[in-house]
Amino acid sequence: MAKKAYLGVNGVARQVKKMYFGISNTARKVKKGYIGVGGVARPFFSSEEVEYYGAVTELSAARTRLVATTVGDYALFGGGQSSATTYSNAVDAYNTGLVRSTPTALSAARRYLAATTVGDYALFGGGYTSSGPSTIVDAYNLSLTRSTPTALSAARSSLAAATVGDYALFGGGSASTAPSTIVDAYNTGLVRSTPTALSVARRSLAAATVGDYALFGGGYLSSGPSTIVDAYNTGLVRSTPTALSVARYSLAAATVGDFALFGGGGLSLGHSAVVDAYNTGLVRSTPTALSVARTDVAVVSTGNYALFGGGASSSDVTAVVDAYNVSLTRSTPNALSAARTGLAAAIIGDYALFGGGGIESSSTYSAVVDAYMVNN
Repeated sequence: MAKKAYLGVNGVARQVKKMYFGISNTARKVKKGYIGVGGVARPFFSSEEVEYYGAVTELSAARTRLVATTVGDYALFGGGQSSATTYSNAVDAYNTGLVRSTPTALSAARRYLAATTVGDYALFGGGYTSSGPSTIVDAYNLSLTRSTPTALSAARSSLAAATVGDYALFGGGSASTAPSTIVDAYNTGLVRSTPTALSVARRSLAAATVGDYALFGGGYLSSGPSTIVDAYNTGLVRSTPTALSVARYSLAAATVGDFALFGGGGLSLGHSAVVDAYNTGLVRSTPTALSVARTDVAVVSTGNYALFGGGASSSDVTAVVDAYNVSLTRSTPNALSAARTGLAAAIIGDYALFGGGGIESSSTYSAVVDAYMVNN
């Protein structure tokens, strides 16, 4: 698939950064270029930094409340909810050519799980099964072979996961009816330890890594949304930096450049557009807000951008995508091909993928996977 344009200069392939055509003796800049691939127009050149590539092969099953992470040459989408009462154990893998395969399924069907990658393993931990919160952790190696390491120390769903140094951390969540403070750490050998717990029990929080810290921010306390942020360094020592500027849950977090971004989320009433940014020194700033206030948004980092896509707004499910560059300047590339909430996102090669989701109020679930590319 064409992604970039190159010219040979002295026997060396040089990437085309700008392109012009002569029109009436005037040089006109080419803003976008397309090539036909399988009868479909695909972008191969753009003066824009973030480009909507198109919808690729769909997931093997339509579902919402799934999660995604990347290991080696594959982006994996796992678990979720395939109907109002049915949970999924499906795992779909996309390689750098965006070809989909279906590795061994999760060992248990579940939604509201968390995923991250440590060393040569993609980990899918916790979640909610037909019998309640789960302790299960499934690991996929670079060949997509599944193993099942030591389970979480406590069953929980709606937890968050991030990786710092040599550890994958699974923090917080809902243990039956009560929020949890527990943090489980898995090293690159998949050996589990249990570092200091979160400072406050909460579920539906978000996690991201910046510099030498994994940050767990926001979430839902027993009494309502939270502003709390807990930071774990590479030695798994916990600290508590400046809180979020607005208390919220079901928010999304990702890393771009030297910043961890926490965007969107649910308020006590309504939805939030706020984005809080933490630098490598854990100093908080507040860049331009999302263009649409929303919760259950998916986020992924690719190149010099963090992309926030989809989610549920106060009026409807949205297809909007907001992009933040390393300077925290916001732009708004083309929207997703279909509006949906509860979707998942992962990066593979030059592509950011947004998969699944749905409109849960109408029990409508999606298998759509949208791809975005960054022209460096």
